[in-house]
Amino acid sequence: MTFTYTEVGATRTGTLPPGYRHLHVRHRLSRRAHPPEDLAWLGEQLLTWRVHAAARVTLEADAPVAAPGGKVTTLLGVGRLRLFEPCEVVWVERGERRVAFGYGTLPGHAFVGEECFAVERDVAGDLWWTIDVFSRPALWWVRPLALVVPTFQRVFAHHLGRGAAKLLRARAG
Repeated sequence: MTFTYTEVGATRTGTLPPGYRHLHVRHRLSRRAHPPEDLAWLGEQLLTWRVHAAARVTLEADAPVAAPGGKVTTLLGVGRLRLFEPCEVVWVERGERRVAFGYGTLPGHAFVGEECFAVERDVAGDLWWTIDVFSRPALWWVRPLALVVPTFQRVFAHHLGRGAAKLLRARAG
């Protein structure tokens, strides 16, 4: 399969392309300073799909760890009212201040674009959940919903952030 957009990897640079709706969500995961090990640990939870699982987001991945070229399908909804949103991992980053990955849409996805999921540690030691998205509707029936889609995307981003925070609390005991 090939991507449904041409700006593959744009979420990694931080400069999102024109012609799409942009969304940036940044959510503090806790109110205390964390050592670098907590970032590394939570980053691995992100890259092994456990943040999504903690948020009770169903997905099917062809590999246990996010890696470029890996296929991921997010299943949104219930029963017959379920969307199958196929994506491919475009890039992965493991750094001292940030662990992240980006994936892009494949044919069959309701949108065209890319999404970045990140766990970041600031200079004070606070951990942050960050999502950056550029997208536009791909399917005819999604276009009339264009005004409410950013709200849904923002709610979904915060929901995943709560999953990350839940994992972090469980680690702290």
